[in-house]
Amino acid sequence: MNLPIDHRPELHSGCSMLPKALPADGRIAIIAPAGPASLDTLKAIEWFEGRGYRCRIYPGVIEAEGYLAGRDQCRLDDLHAAFAATDVDAIICLRGGYGSMRLLDELDFELLRNNPKPLVGYSDITALHSAIARHAGFVTFHGAMLKSDLLANKQAPTLASLFELLSGRLRCDDVIEHPQAYPLSTIVSGAASGRLLGGNLAMLCATLSTPAELHSQDGILFIEDVNEPLYRIDRLLTQLRLAGKFEGLRGVLVGDVAGLTVEGLTPLLREMFEPLRIPVLAGWRSGHCDPNITLPLGSQVHLDADRQCLSLRQDLFV
Repeated sequence: MNLPIDHRPELHSGCSMLPKALPADGRIAIIAPAGPASLDTLKAIEWFEGRGYRCRIYPGVIEAEGYLAGRDQCRLDDLHAAFAATDVDAIICLRGGYGSMRLLDELDFELLRNNPKPLVGYSDITALHSAIARHAGFVTFHGAMLKSDLLANKQAPTLASLFELLSGRLRCDDVIEHPQAYPLSTIVSGAASGRLLGGNLAMLCATLSTPAELHSQDGILFIEDVNEPLYRIDRLLTQLRLAGKFEGLRGVLVGDVAGLTVEGLTPLLREMFEPLRIPVLAGWRSGHCDPNITLPLGSQVHLDADRQCLSLRQDLFV
């Protein structure tokens, strides 16, 4: 049985363990920790095999229980089995939606710590990213999911950025490329290094006072969201501020906020972050967007808002 939430270990100094990189012929597990989606499993397997990878689809991917991809126990068992499997090299989530939070109090963090692997997803998967960062201590990836991105034929940078990171081709001091067709905006000038953290803004707020609560000290905060009007983005950011999550921040990277332009967000971002005197860069194409650039959560990075770039400050794999 898992320990009570309040007594689980927390790794506040950043990720201490590194997984292995995805080999050229590696096996990728597909799990569904959140919502369901209709899926042609043969098409999914062929998609990976056509790129040289092997694929294992776990049972919950083809199940559905209302707005969930199967029962909680099924989704939890799939997640644990994928991490425990010695022949699985990386784990990609089916889609977001809702459901990851329901698994938090039963996650076997000791199992995860002993079997660190790249976990890929975004949106609702933010709950898992944040929980792993706090309690298991290895890098995970805010990036393309199977149904939402890979099988949706998103633009080339989505696929390229995902496998460039998972393969370990990017090393310490390399720049994470951002597509030039999508200009970035410097909201607050400056540069800083720290641990990249965050994800979906609404989920970050929803997980306050849970095992996945954001630990922001010395962090570069990344945020993105979808279908949230400006006043609700204001409310969510204000909630993080009142919860003390702006204290100790070193920088902010603002991803796609679908439904709002960077110009529309700029006054609010300045009001929130200028008093902190930390660099803020906006317009980064990660999240519910096309292309969707993969980011290594939990890793040490350097954010330069003036040069408008993000670079690694550590290797991501052993």
